[in-house]
Amino acid sequence: MATKTSIIGFPRIGKNRELKFASEQFFKGEISEAELQNTAKEIRSYGWKKQIEGGITFIPSNDFSFYDNVLDTAFLLGAIPERYTALKISSLETYFAAAHGYQGTAGDVKALPMKKWFNTNYHYIVPELSDTTKLSVSNTNKVLDEFLEAKSLNITTVPTVIGAYTFLKVATYTGSKKAEDFVEESVNAFVSLAKKISSAGAQWISFAEPALVFDVSNEEKALFISIYKDLISKLHSETNIKIILQTYFGDIRDVYKEVSQLGFDAIGLDFVEGKKTLELVESGFPKDTLLFAGLINGKNIWRADYQKKNELIAKIKKIVPEENIVLSSSCSLLHVPYTTACEEKLPKETISHFSFAEEKIQELQDLASKNANALEANKKLFASERVKKDSAVQEALLKISEEDFIRKPSFEEREKIQHETFNLPLFPTTTIGSFPQTKEVRANRAAYKKGTISKEQYVEFNQKKIAECIALQEELGLDVLVHGEFERNDMVEYFGSQLNGYLFTQNAWVQSYGTRCVKPP
Repeated sequence: MATKTSIIGFPRIGKNRELKFASEQFFKGEISEAELQNTAKEIRSYGWKKQIEGGITFIPSNDFSFYDNVLDTAFLLGAIPERYTALKISSLETYFAAAHGYQGTAGDVKALPMKKWFNTNYHYIVPELSDTTKLSVSNTNKVLDEFLEAKSLNITTVPTVIGAYTFLKVATYTGSKKAEDFVEESVNAFVSLAKKISSAGAQWISFAEPALVFDVSNEEKALFISIYKDLISKLHSETNIKIILQTYFGDIRDVYKEVSQLGFDAIGLDFVEGKKTLELVESGFPKDTLLFAGLINGKNIWRADYQKKNELIAKIKKIVPEENIVLSSSCSLLHVPYTTACEEKLPKETISHFSFAEEKIQELQDLASKNANALEANKKLFASERVKKDSAVQEALLKISEEDFIRKPSFEEREKIQHETFNLPLFPTTTIGSFPQTKEVRANRAAYKKGTISKEQYVEFNQKKIAECIALQEELGLDVLVHGEFERNDMVEYFGSQLNGYLFTQNAWVQSYGTRCVKPP
């Protein structure tokens, strides 16, 4: 019998960034809310069906978001600052107002702040809790809606939400109340949510608590215990739903003992970034509890080494019975692109080493089913060379001397030369760098890439834009001029393409925040 499998989350921007384009059309008033919702529905359906095809046992729902899952949780719990609800616009428009601000006939408000999500390139919207905030879950909510949506496709999912501890830890507090003051309300809200989805047929609910991988103080430990001791007790006595505690981005060494004793039905641990995770499990794992073992790296794009993964699985099996092991991703797959199938221009010997979201699902299936052919193919892959050495670079490294680390001329001499050359005022003025990539600029680049204009035409257009940019700065009286960077698209991709050793994809987009996507080299 194959081992059970799961992933923590699936990408949600759309295989071809459909959500980005539909959202931007909605912001401009070019499509209706119903049309945007339909695009979102198609994206969710695609993800669920890919997981069904990949043999995933525990399929998450509510991992989709129009902008950010932390913001989703704030809206789920009713933690919406009054300045947004006062706009009296639709619920989705209110959501976007909190995400990126609103300036219109209903008012003028700034967005909630944004911060980096742990050690990833993803950014989340910071929730705001005031002394008047009341946490509760309404009868109609996104978690229930998306569970029912999957159910209509004959797919029973595991609704996943940001847990109360992490939510309260990443929130900001504008009044005298602190995290401890919202424990009772948050527990009652999640109990209410669990009852609703349980009545709809959900068998599991997953609470994501990545904040447990931080250093946890005694006060924070007490906060976590107070939340889950009450929540687990109520869910087990008032519903039939089973509870997963899902962690990622590291190990939970500071609270592992407490987590093991609280009575979760399943515990998700990160065996990729969690340096002590295996050691913690080897110290003991609660009986009759499922272990969601995060073995497949959800953050990088490299193929997994099956031999090493199987060695790790063998060690886990010495502690946890195979029937209680669920092979999983180390974190949500939203941090990687959709699939390598979209990449037609990369060399085959290179793309064979890449694993995006859909390929990672296949890796889980290969490991779970113990597919002999897949194991052999993977062994051959890792016996081949992944990185080619550049002899010119090796030779240059051998010639490096101490002199190469000393910049010449000296700082004092450089400062004198620069002052005489530029003769800048004490406080010179300049812009940050690039000027706006207008629709006209993007169209020129797209035409050049498609081959509908020549290189000479492309360069001539950019030179004209640069001349206009310089003239504008001179007219404004700026001291240090920039050329506007009209020749580049993404800064990292543009400069990386000038260097040997970098590869660039056609469609390997990853969400950075909201509708902002990046295509890392």
